[in-house]
Amino acid sequence: MARIEANGIEIEYEETGSPNDPLMLLVSGFSSQMTSWPDSFRRGLADAGRRVVVFDNRDIGLTTELVGQTAPSPRDIVKGIAAGKPMHEAVPYLLNDMAADAAALVEALGAQNADVLGVSMGGMIVQLMALNHPERVRALIPVMTTSGDPTLPPSTPEATAALTAVPEKRTPDAVADLAVKGRAAYGSHPDIRTSDDEIRAAAIAAMERSDRPEGVARQYAAILAQPRWHERLASITHPTLVLHGAVDTLIRPAAGQDIARRIPGADIAVIEKWGHDLPDEIVPTLLDRIAPFLGQHAPDGGF
Repeated sequence: MARIEANGIEIEYEETGSPNDPLMLLVSGFSSQMTSWPDSFRRGLADAGRRVVVFDNRDIGLTTELVGQTAPSPRDIVKGIAAGKPMHEAVPYLLNDMAADAAALVEALGAQNADVLGVSMGGMIVQLMALNHPERVRALIPVMTTSGDPTLPPSTPEATAALTAVPEKRTPDAVADLAVKGRAAYGSHPDIRTSDDEIRAAAIAAMERSDRPEGVARQYAAILAQPRWHERLASITHPTLVLHGAVDTLIRPAAGQDIARRIPGADIAVIEKWGHDLPDEIVPTLLDRIAPFLGQHAPDGGF
């Protein structure tokens, strides 16, 4: 792992593959550290001819933590937006700022642009990269994410409760228990879902690496207060592949379909039994979709 300065913060990152290959940036989801990406997924993308970079978003993992900046409560943000207040001015930062981080990271790594793939919140960030920093994006892959249209079907109550649950005592075991419950609420079908023991172990390892509940709160505020961008998606001209799980209860398949409908020429794959997670079992299926797309849109026309 390494650290680099970009957009005024220090970003922790790690590379897989040849430094001579075209850059591919993987953008993590809400509260997720870069260690959450399956090794098999990173290696598969590297084998497909990409210099794969994962990193910790601001406020998470080992990237700069914005200590001392307090976010309004989710309830206050939602109520303020409903009342017409400019809540985007009341939060420490927005997804726009996180997109600027990622775009600056591409430049700091010495690349002109990159294929950008983001999951969940990361999928929102890569859309905003394409909109706000189009020169840094070569191809766009939004995964298990939304166009930002507030009229889309919401998460199930069970999925929302699991995402926002807070343990009574912040111990490794309590955090691991919530991780297991969350995966049951919005993860993939049990046929392909990661085992509970592996989910628990990963949650404990992540907490031991870095535990930033206030950073998580600020990221959630950034999601809620971000001005909606769905009506801007028609201006995107980058090659786009949208990937979504058919059983995702946190961000419904209709959200991915809306992205594909709005971006001219976008392709979409809705994959059976896949939910809002990245189990090892789904990796070969994802690579079978992504690798041909990357090959079709390689800078030199092929590998």
